[in-house]
Amino acid sequence: MSQKLQFQVLIGLFLFLCFCYSAKAQLSLTGQLRTRTEFRDGYATLNTKGSPASIFTSQRTRLTLAYKWDKVNFQTSVQDIRLWGQDASTINNADGNRFMVHEAWAEIFVANAADSTFKWKGIEKLSFKLGRQALIYDDVRLLGDLDWLQQPRRHDALVIKALHKGWQLDLGFGFNQSTDAFGATGTTYTSANVPGFIKTNKGYLVNTPNNFIPLTDPKNGNSSKNGNAAFANVPSTNAINQQYKSMQFLYVARKFGKTKFAGLFFKDDFSKYIKDSSQYFTGKDTSYVYGLNFNNQTGVNSRITYGLMINGLFGNENDANRIIWQAGAYFQGGKDKEGKNLNAAHFTISALATIGKFSFGPGFDYLSGNDGTSTLKTNNRFDPLYGTPHKFWGYMDYFYVGTVSPVGGLQNAYFKTRYSTKNLFITFDIHNFALAKPTINNSDVAKPQISKNLGYEFDLLVNYSLNKITNIEAGYCFMTATNSMEYIKKGTMGKTNHIPQWAYLMINIRPDFLNKNKK
Repeated sequence: MSQKLQFQVLIGLFLFLCFCYSAKAQLSLTGQLRTRTEFRDGYATLNTKGSPASIFTSQRTRLTLAYKWDKVNFQTSVQDIRLWGQDASTINNADGNRFMVHEAWAEIFVANAADSTFKWKGIEKLSFKLGRQALIYDDVRLLGDLDWLQQPRRHDALVIKALHKGWQLDLGFGFNQSTDAFGATGTTYTSANVPGFIKTNKGYLVNTPNNFIPLTDPKNGNSSKNGNAAFANVPSTNAINQQYKSMQFLYVARKFGKTKFAGLFFKDDFSKYIKDSSQYFTGKDTSYVYGLNFNNQTGVNSRITYGLMINGLFGNENDANRIIWQAGAYFQGGKDKEGKNLNAAHFTISALATIGKFSFGPGFDYLSGNDGTSTLKTNNRFDPLYGTPHKFWGYMDYFYVGTVSPVGGLQNAYFKTRYSTKNLFITFDIHNFALAKPTINNSDVAKPQISKNLGYEFDLLVNYSLNKITNIEAGYCFMTATNSMEYIKKGTMGKTNHIPQWAYLMINIRPDFLNKNKK
């Protein structure tokens, strides 16, 4: 069935359900059209001096169908992500699949003390949520849907959810597999995000070998024999294409008065690999693709993340004057993806005071790192798992996203201000970024270490609700970077623009097709 026909069938199904069940409150059908026009002149990484800025518009189109009943909740959403002008006026199958299912899950309730139709009363509420779903916990620091991206994050998982006498307990499991093809044996797993084609060390374009993640030379895009060249500065799961093979997590939370305690234990297991090469004969030349070979490798490297988040409130939640505070500590142990011993930590503390329509307050984040020595037997870089880095470490996305992040970890001292009314929301944040660990300077023997100071970032955001379903958001951010920032991002000094800037305009339309109260 073609992609266009699949979309038409789904639309027809949605319309049929709307016609049959529009009178029932349990059924909802919502949509989203979100466009974002961006001006990028150093977004996410520093541009080489003289490089031109880029401008583009991206779009997310989504339909979400949800059904709620006493015994079952069901939700599925489909979306299309693209850039304006990305497709030609006519396209074919070679252009790839962009229409996809974002979520498709159901939650089955087996206990509910408030409902007399449930016979078992041993626990107030118990349910099983299975399928493709977003994992959203606490402030989305470690587990979040990353909704800022046009194509947000989701997991294929089973989550057991329990509520009892104020306690919340969630237990989750996931197990990923590459194929269900006939004749396939074993459980070798390689992420499906690996590109289908790769250049060899001599520049020939070839098919990527099966169960193989290529290592590419960042200077010329060709396959690199030096495995550290491609991934040396990429500590974040958000940025690396090696998805976990399996995961298990436990989340426990309880609120005592105005203070909430939330504990997280998360284990993700990564398939083992060997650094290998695949040989290609092209004419009279012999060339190679170097990378991570997962074929016939048994066992996993298991990473363990655990910690506690505490949120408190001085005053009452609806008071005009109040203070919200937060403190958290997380630790990582076990093995990293490459099999090295892991010993890392992340600490955070912040406060936000509200006086009428104004809010302001300081905060500080610490994520441990390494000094850049490649012979270290223990990895001290903290990986912020599957969260939403855009929310915490600057809107310009320099850290822990799909770009190079510092080997030396990160210190983020910031101050946030906010003005909000019924329809208007304005924020202005200032960040001072620094390395958490002194980092070796390999480019200048006279200066064995680079300065910890990476620079300042200034983020201005304006959000306005035009009506009940339409929201307009605009932002402007710029940075005053140092040579240390250039070194950790590019490996050079004095060759990039140290005052990058970024601006965007986003229009978000979210209609609720079955809500008759909205005119």
